[in-house]
Amino acid sequence: MKTVYTDDHKLRNVRTELHGGLLVSPHECPERAQFVLDQVRAVRLGEVIAPLRHGLEPVLRVHDTGFVEFLGRAWQDWSAAGNRGEAIPDCWPARRMAQRRPLSITGQLGYYAMAGETSIGPGTWEAAQAAADVALTAAAQLGAGERSAFALCRPPGHHAAHDLYGGYCFLNNAAIAAQSLRDRGANRVAILDVDFHHGNGTQDIFYDRDDVLFVSVHGDPREAFPYFSGYADESGAGRGAGCTLNLPLPAGSTFEAWSAALETGLARVASHGADALVVSLGVDTYEADPISFFKLRSADFSTYGRMISRLDLPTLFVLEGGYAVADVGVNVVNVLTGFEIG
Repeated sequence: MKTVYTDDHKLRNVRTELHGGLLVSPHECPERAQFVLDQVRAVRLGEVIAPLRHGLEPVLRVHDTGFVEFLGRAWQDWSAAGNRGEAIPDCWPARRMAQRRPLSITGQLGYYAMAGETSIGPGTWEAAQAAADVALTAAAQLGAGERSAFALCRPPGHHAAHDLYGGYCFLNNAAIAAQSLRDRGANRVAILDVDFHHGNGTQDIFYDRDDVLFVSVHGDPREAFPYFSGYADESGAGRGAGCTLNLPLPAGSTFEAWSAALETGLARVASHGADALVVSLGVDTYEADPISFFKLRSADFSTYGRMISRLDLPTLFVLEGGYAVADVGVNVVNVLTGFEIG
């Protein structure tokens, strides 16, 4: 399995995250990608290649133009306004307030943010663009006939909606890749999100479409971020009715319960008739993850890699979350090697 990777992810190296009422060092840090890359090389998973540049056209296939333009200049505008810290929103258009995009950069941050923990700093936009290029280059491997590929993306993407960022995510790498597979000729694509947190952004992008199935196994949003997305009764709208399947699980869920939900999701993927599968591969389901509450062990990741392999679909793995940093590489690569073994 080829891995697509670029050091450009290091351009995003912010110092602040709002967590537990404090500004702390971010859980989503450059070391995450390095641990994964080291493990990919340690097990000799396959060739590591650099991404090609794809420009903004494939990004704009799933994201709003005004939103992308905002991300492209947010740090510059924030700095030009005289702010000395990293850019974090402090006001949102809440219920019954005007849903209008302000001129002020501070107002724009709130307009485009779905959460307030994620700061924007120098290099954030460049790293987000590079992550999208990683996903697109890996998707092209499937188009070239490869059975599988791994997009070692950072920053992650599944919380980024059509016109919203947050949850450490700016551009939705998995959604961009899925759309590119459609544009390359796949009639139907399935996205399987195994990150602990619900992929609200991916759901938002494809919610009213029947050509891209979205299946997610995640922490019950009554108890877990993003709180306002991922309930079992969210199943799609319009032409997309029935093309979203949410499988929320309670705190403390073990692999037995989690894998049973995964089996349900895999059965739905199989019935969708997809030509390709995109896996939003978050490993924050791990028992030692600091911001999650499932109880998967490292060996379980190998097991569910084999489960996914049984679908026998061209499969693109896109890195999402996982914040027990020292163990991220082992857990991610366990999924990939499990899939390869089948």
